[in-house]
Amino acid sequence: MSKQSLVSRKNDHLDIVLDPTRAAGATGTGFGAFRFEHCALPELHLDEIDLHTRLFGRQLRAPLLISSMTGGAARSAAINAHLAEAAQHLGIAMAVGSQRVALETAGDQGLTGQLRQLAPDILLLANFGAAQLVRGYGVDEARRAVEMIDGDALIVHLNPLQEAVQPGGDRDWRGVLRAIEALASRLAAPVVIKEVGAGISATVARQLVDAGVAAIDVAGSGGTSWAAVEAERASDVSQRAIAQAFADWGIPTAQALQAVRKACPDTPLIASGGIRDGVEAAKAICLGADLVGQAAGVLQAAMLSSEAVVKHFEVLIEQLRIACFCTGSAGLAELRQARLLQVPTA
Repeated sequence: MSKQSLVSRKNDHLDIVLDPTRAAGATGTGFGAFRFEHCALPELHLDEIDLHTRLFGRQLRAPLLISSMTGGAARSAAINAHLAEAAQHLGIAMAVGSQRVALETAGDQGLTGQLRQLAPDILLLANFGAAQLVRGYGVDEARRAVEMIDGDALIVHLNPLQEAVQPGGDRDWRGVLRAIEALASRLAAPVVIKEVGAGISATVARQLVDAGVAAIDVAGSGGTSWAAVEAERASDVSQRAIAQAFADWGIPTAQALQAVRKACPDTPLIASGGIRDGVEAAKAICLGADLVGQAAGVLQAAMLSSEAVVKHFEVLIEQLRIACFCTGSAGLAELRQARLLQVPTA
């Protein structure tokens, strides 16, 4: 695919995701089925609740990840700079969007060593698509992706549904697991696998961990539906109908998280996919997440400034802190043991 086509597609994606009425799927995240048991006697000081955690040798001041997002090269550079500056200020992690354009063309999308200069202390994750692993990508491209941003780990994203409904998408996924296993065994940096909004099942997660993957982002349904996004992009009526049928496809984030945690009890897990606020982040942590990711929810702020991104996440962090306080949790370890009740459904 030409640079112009790749950039045009990324610009389309960004425009559509910025309008949630065009990008939303028909399913929920599943977090609404749970409610914390309120603790009326927390015996804690709210300001002393400890949200610190660690992953891949980096300390985070809160268990939050700015999840992968992307756009056309011209505006991606500003978005990435805003996100990196905010992540450094807040002490949270950041994952860049797909580096395919940067790896295959002269357009770096702001994905250079400047990100590390802006955010010298954060957990920073590189990213490209799993489908590329059976189309010529290997350990050399993976090293370039990590070194390009001086990253701590590499995300390899799984998006078979998006590719299947996208004109010109990658249709041959044979050998992807074997390629992931080869990459994980040879790349010095940890390999993280994530979906892009349709979820990872317990069976697939176990296969990935057995293949040497260091962490998994379940990235379930309930947020951006890439099938809905591709339906919006479709110029052909038939192609639009094909994509739109899958707008409610996927494993809800809460369900995927529970299943994967049970199947992979010792694997670091990231929960992303439609998480709206700090209360849902707290539920995700209680259900087994080590980090909680958000992308589309902060995209509008990322278009404006790093200050807007900081303000957005400061709200989420305070919500998470209060959720800890009102469950009697002095920190994340206690939050994981809080009573999370399943709400009866009609």
